[in-house]
Amino acid sequence: MSNLIIIDLSTKISKMNKKSQLLFGALSCFFLHGYSQNEENRPNIILIMADDLGWGDVGFNGNKIIKTPNLDALAKEGTVMDWFYSAAPVSSPTRASVLTGRHPFRSGVFHANVGILRPEEITLPEILKEKGYTSGHFGKWHLGTLTDKEKDANRGGSKHPELFNPPSEHGYDEAFVSESKVPTYNPMLCPVKPENRFWDYSAVLDSSRSFGTHYWNIKSEKVTDNLSGDDSRIIMDRVIPFIDQAVAKNTPFLSVVWFHAPHLPCVAGPEHRAMYQEYELDKRNYYGCITALDEQVGRLVRYLKDRGIYENTLLFFCSDNGPERDVPGTVGNFKERKRSLHEGGIRVPALAVWPGKIKGGKHLSTPCVTSDYLPTIASLLQIPLSHKIDGENIMPLLLEKKDKRQNSIVFCSDVQAAVVDGDYKLYCKKGQYELFHIAKDPYEKNNIISVETMISDKMKEKLQSTLKDFQNSFEGEEYGRSSYNRVKQDWHDVMNH
Repeated sequence: MSNLIIIDLSTKISKMNKKSQLLFGALSCFFLHGYSQNEENRPNIILIMADDLGWGDVGFNGNKIIKTPNLDALAKEGTVMDWFYSAAPVSSPTRASVLTGRHPFRSGVFHANVGILRPEEITLPEILKEKGYTSGHFGKWHLGTLTDKEKDANRGGSKHPELFNPPSEHGYDEAFVSESKVPTYNPMLCPVKPENRFWDYSAVLDSSRSFGTHYWNIKSEKVTDNLSGDDSRIIMDRVIPFIDQAVAKNTPFLSVVWFHAPHLPCVAGPEHRAMYQEYELDKRNYYGCITALDEQVGRLVRYLKDRGIYENTLLFFCSDNGPERDVPGTVGNFKERKRSLHEGGIRVPALAVWPGKIKGGKHLSTPCVTSDYLPTIASLLQIPLSHKIDGENIMPLLLEKKDKRQNSIVFCSDVQAAVVDGDYKLYCKKGQYELFHIAKDPYEKNNIISVETMISDKMKEKLQSTLKDFQNSFEGEEYGRSSYNRVKQDWHDVMNH
């Protein structure tokens, strides 16, 4: 039996700001045209993200050391996205792109721990709520602070109330989140710095010292129970009950699972370190916490299958950027690492799994990006989007109905910018340009800018016009200047910084 989608007009009209106008305008067509949707056309959606996981840190991309059997099994059941980008080479901006489908510079999330995901931004949980979904966020948040009452993590506390911006402000119904990084084992405790070794790699934890970052629930209450042991397991302990409740109520769900591993402080538990005894301590910790993450992915998949909902679940997996410098992570043969807009900083491991819909054992070699998640899901559920979106619907690519991307992908971070358009990539740092035939030269070895001047000139124009468009959004063109004035940010000009 079909369900009629009815928009809550009173809620939308009572506060008709720019955001509610856009949501109302886009979604009211379901009511006006009597649109109906079968429950079977509302797949459950799971977005899993690792933190600082390198392209080459998983078995399905050829790693022979790190044990990732569950992710490798998913790769066989779904499609490996060989040419997949994080929207930025650092954490917060990529995360903003996932939830909005837009470039993070539009919202002022220029870098990690900079800005907030503005309340005016239309998020994936908000558009899915109108389709009857319940949404939960688990793990890292990194898009604003989670308390304005006490010191917490990098920015939380009473000194900067303007940065208070928890998941509850963005359409979520449930949350178990930290503001930023935590140790990947015993996440509330501070690792000890041993002699001649970075503290980040230490497997020794000081039980007398708090790390200073807490977990918070959807009501902005501090969570104090079940916080010992592997952090990926601690997170999954909250994910599964959330899904269980949704299944019991026959409600489709969005579950956003943002693991901390293998971000520093990188600590593996003794059972996972023991799997890599032949390696040095830093590698045992790094490899071990990735395997621990993989085990929790396997636990989730087994649960979905046991509950009979795996076939009706669309699952995406990726990393937020490339691996940190001076860690055991690998980028394969790609150039540079985290914080760089060369491929090693933004090309990340990625999977898409939807049993019976997306063919298993396939590889997609078309460029895609984290900004594509929202428009893909919106298109799948026939949700029109009337505001500016930078990503695009990639489901036709995943279903092998097309083989080319329609839009270019623009990146900017710190003093860098880049454009991927078709087979080419334009890279700029401090005003110096390089051009690569990225389809043939993915390792960026041959700068052809002096040869392909027409192509580079066209891509430079595209970059300049797009950056101006981002700036217009940042300065309030779409949503006004309320949060722009609240956060008191200046535009970050990557071309003249």
